[in-house]
Amino acid sequence: MPNINDKTYEPSPAYSVAFLGLGVMGYPMAGHLARAGHQVTVYNRTASKSVAWCEEFKSASSQLGTHSHAPTPREAVLAADIVFCCVGNDADLRSVTLGADGAFAGMKPGAIFVDHTTASADIARELSAAAVARGLQFIDAPVSGGQAGAQNGMLTVMCGGDATAFEAVKPAAMAFSRAFTLLGESGSGQLAKMVNQICIAGLVQGLSEAVAFGQRAGLDMNQVLDVIGKGAAQSWQLDNRGKTMVADQFEFGFAVDWMRKDLGLVLDEAKRNGARLPVTALVDQFYADVQVMGGNRWDTSSLIKRLK
Repeated sequence: MPNINDKTYEPSPAYSVAFLGLGVMGYPMAGHLARAGHQVTVYNRTASKSVAWCEEFKSASSQLGTHSHAPTPREAVLAADIVFCCVGNDADLRSVTLGADGAFAGMKPGAIFVDHTTASADIARELSAAAVARGLQFIDAPVSGGQAGAQNGMLTVMCGGDATAFEAVKPAAMAFSRAFTLLGESGSGQLAKMVNQICIAGLVQGLSEAVAFGQRAGLDMNQVLDVIGKGAAQSWQLDNRGKTMVADQFEFGFAVDWMRKDLGLVLDEAKRNGARLPVTALVDQFYADVQVMGGNRWDTSSLIKRLK
C-alpha cells in the first residue's frame, strides 16, 4: 500500500499555502506539502475532513507556523502565497473560486492559484482571465497517476498558464509530483489531460478484450500477462491492472463515474475542434454499460465486466 511517509522531499523554500478540496487526491497531496515543510491551510466542503487532516498532519513540521483549516475558501487563502485546488468538476471549481466566499475574493495580490481539477479548457481560460483581472495568477494543472500516485507523491502534472507563475509554484508542487510540466497557455494543461484520457480509454478496452479472449481460450492469463508484458504489448495498464482484472477485482482508485465525466469533457472538446474520436466515443458508451451494471464506483479496468 502506498505510504505518504515514503516520499523523499527535495529542499525548497517554505511557503504559506492553501489546499482546497480534500478528496482521495487532494488529501494526500496536501499532506505532502505539509511534510515538505510548507505551512498549509486546508478547506473542504465537508468540514470534518479538514479537521481530520489537521489532526493527521499536526506533527509535520512547518518553518512558518502550524497547519490549520478554514470554514470557507476565502478564509483559507488569506495568507497563502500559493493556493492549490482539487475538486470535482467545472461547477465545483467555480464554487470555490468565485463569489464573496470564493478564493479569488481572499487571495492577496500576486498570489497564484494552481488548479489540479480535471475540468474543461474553457473554465481554465475563464478563471485565468478572472484571476488576472484581480492581480492574481492561475495555472491549470490536472494530474495523472491516480490515488496511488497521490499517496506516493509521484503524480504527473500537465500545466497551462504563465511561465513565470509556473516556475514560482514548481518547487512547492514537486512535493507531490514526479513531473510538473508547462505545456502552453491557459487551458493547455486541461487539453493535455484529455489526450491522456483518450489514451487510457483505448488501452483499457484493448486489455479488457485481450484478457477476456485469453480466458475464453483457456489460457493461464496471469502467465500470459507476464510473458506479453516483456514485449510490445507492455503498458502501465497491463502491468498494474491486468492481473487484477483476471482476479475480478475493481477497487483500485479512479472510478467509472469520474472517467465518464472526463470522457464527456473530451468529446465536448472534440465537437469544438473537429477531432474524430470513434474509439473514445465507443468506450464512453461501454463505461455507460458498466454504470448500468452498478459499477459506478468500480475502477476503470472494470470494462472487462461487460465482456463476461
